[in-house]
Amino acid sequence: MTEKSFKGKTVLLTAGPTHEPIDPVRFIGNHSTGKMGYALAECFAQRGAKVQLVSGPTNLRTHHANIEVVAVTTADEMYRAVLKYAEAADVWVFAAAVADYRPKTMADKKIKKDGDELTIELVKNVDIASALGKQKKEWQFSVGFALETHNESANAREKLRKKNLNMIVLNSLNDPGAGFAHDTNQVTIIEENATHSFELKPKSELAQDIVNLIWERLHG
Repeated sequence: MTEKSFKGKTVLLTAGPTHEPIDPVRFIGNHSTGKMGYALAECFAQRGAKVQLVSGPTNLRTHHANIEVVAVTTADEMYRAVLKYAEAADVWVFAAAVADYRPKTMADKKIKKDGDELTIELVKNVDIASALGKQKKEWQFSVGFALETHNESANAREKLRKKNLNMIVLNSLNDPGAGFAHDTNQVTIIEENATHSFELKPKSELAQDIVNLIWERLHG
């Protein structure tokens, strides 16, 4: 057990993408692999935490007995799973890349090619971090993730406030080797009164940095 232990703590962590079905064979999704979220889950578990990992579709597997994986597919399924565990968790980490929108209706059969255009009506999914932020207790610590392509810091700070987060981990697709599908990442962690920048490194090492900072805020 490391010095910065989370023994006795429960961590609720989301990871991976969500898939929003269009018909039985197609979906709206994104390029998230879940690697950052799973690296965080392993790190928390190694530090002694009980981890409830709510995971969207991914090929990854966990390796620690302290991790309980709840497999989901859609944003709605992820939201309902998170609600089940949120109240008892000490730390919330929203690392999943949740689809903002879903098709209003799902076709019960494969949509066949008919004409040159296809229009799909979309409706907004629940913003999970924002919804949970409205019920967060004073003793709970909440961490969000933001993947941005422009106005990165301003957008991340706005999310920090609106979602009642204690900190937000900012990724930029403008940084080579960072973001989706890579084994490395480069992030800036933003708090209300502090900013921490980390160089490009393996996601497993970055997970240690993020978990260390959370520990310092919990015990500082």
